[in-house]
Amino acid sequence: MALHRLQHHSVGPVRRRFWAETALGTLSGLLFLVTLVWRDWIELLFGVEPDAGSGALEWLIVAVTALVTVLCALGARMEWRRTHPAGAHSLR
Repeated sequence: MALHRLQHHSVGPVRRRFWAETALGTLSGLLFLVTLVWRDWIELLFGVEPDAGSGALEWLIVAVTALVTVLCALGARMEWRRTHPAGAHSLR
């Protein structure tokens, strides 16, 4: 009776979307860490102080990159699970 409920899930290659989300998530995660640890990198790299030294821009960058990292990780996870369902290996 329960056999008709089993579906055969094929495990296929992930789409480009997975790789784009993984790459963007990794880059934003690195920028998050760099900005969190080395807050004056913008001033040193570009020679300007866009927030007049208050640090507000750096905290905005930390918040935005954290959000982008989490969203990309969730998107990549959903894309991975779309092509690699949990029960696919046990049904073979």
